[in-house]
Amino acid sequence: MASSPSSLLLSLGSGFARSLFPAHQSIPGDKIRSLNIRCSNLEVVVKSSRTGEYSDGLMLKRREAIGLVLGVSGIFIDSFDAKAAGLPPEDKPRLCDDACEKELENVPMVTTESGLQYKDIKVGEGPSPPIGFQVAANYVAMVPSGQIFDSSLEKGQLYIFRVGSGQVIKGLDEGILTMKTGGKRRIYIPGPLAFPRGLTSAPGRPRVAANSPVVFDVSLEYIPGLEIDEE
Repeated sequence: MASSPSSLLLSLGSGFARSLFPAHQSIPGDKIRSLNIRCSNLEVVVKSSRTGEYSDGLMLKRREAIGLVLGVSGIFIDSFDAKAAGLPPEDKPRLCDDACEKELENVPMVTTESGLQYKDIKVGEGPSPPIGFQVAANYVAMVPSGQIFDSSLEKGQLYIFRVGSGQVIKGLDEGILTMKTGGKRRIYIPGPLAFPRGLTSAPGRPRVAANSPVVFDVSLEYIPGLEIDEE
């Protein structure tokens, strides 16, 4: 997990800075907002953009000065990456909230012949999708610990695919085929029915190893051509 921006800047203003600056020439870490570095043959002048004061007279080799510039650049890049690592877990939208999780503990588990397991969060009232039909669904994909690695909710759009046609992993195909439109289900997918090659993790997301179990919360929104007729 990436370090927070505050801890990164603290390391710059303490250990690293003290190793370069004599005690009487050091600039406190809380005074440094950005660094302006002027480099001549052997002299580096550091300016605090907040105070407008220079600390000169520091003699460094050109190679050390370049190292200082690159080090500062790397710190600010790491800070950006930390902020861009995705939403914190508590801010990510889910199909099953805390109240739902408690209710789900009392819902019986269904196990199929393939080893797939599921619990119905809500049983739908519409038709089940025939094999080969398109379905429109929302999903939240998690590793067994509950960390999310993919979600249609975060993307803000329904996921549409032909169910039972191999367009998604086997466990998801099987789990959705017995759902009814309007229903929500938690599907526990064993490794052989999940991702045989694994998934490369995006920044801030858990890695999915090859043939490892995954969990999908799915809501079957509608089946194009088989919408519930309004009475």
